[in-house]
Amino acid sequence: MTHIALIGLPGSGKTTIGRQLARRLGLPFVDTDEAIEQELGCSIRDFFEAEGEVAFRDVESRVLHRLTEGPPCLLSTGGGIVLRPENRQRLREACRVVYLRASANDLFRRLRHDQKRPLLQVADPLERLKALEAERGPLYRETAHFTVDAGRSHLHQVVNKLAAQIELEGGAPEP
Repeated sequence: MTHIALIGLPGSGKTTIGRQLARRLGLPFVDTDEAIEQELGCSIRDFFEAEGEVAFRDVESRVLHRLTEGPPCLLSTGGGIVLRPENRQRLREACRVVYLRASANDLFRRLRHDQKRPLLQVADPLERLKALEAERGPLYRETAHFTVDAGRSHLHQVVNKLAAQIELEGGAPEP
C-alpha cells in the first residue's frame, strides 16, 4: 500500500486531521475535493447543482484513480467516495484506509452553520446526517483497515492515535 486515505462522513475531520497527520508522517497531503475542483475549474457545489450527483461521482472516481497511481501521499476523501464499489476496492487495494467515525449528532454540532456542503443544504441537516450515517456507515466499515473515533476526541489525540497505529503497521509510505 502506497497511500493513506481518510474516509468518513462530512465534518468528521478528514481534512483537518489529514493535514496534521501528513505533516507528522512527512507525507504530501491531498484533499480529493480540492483535486476535483482543480480538474473541474469550478466549485463542487456549482458542478453538483449544474450536472448532478452521478456526473460528480464519475469525476470523483477518475480523480481517485489518478491520485492513487501517483506518488505516496495522505488522501482526505469526500464523504461519498465509498458509494461506488470500484472506489471502495481501489481504496482498499491502494491505501491504508482509516475511517474517522463520528456520530450524526457530533457532526451536526460542527456543521450546523456550514454552507459549503451540497448534501447538507436541506431543511433538516441533522436528519440528513443520520440518513448518511445509516447509508454510508457500513460502507466505511467495509472499506477501512481500521477505525478511529473522531467524534468527541481532540484533534491531537486522534492524530497521535493514528500515527501510533500507522507505526505499528510498518510506518508511513515513503513519499
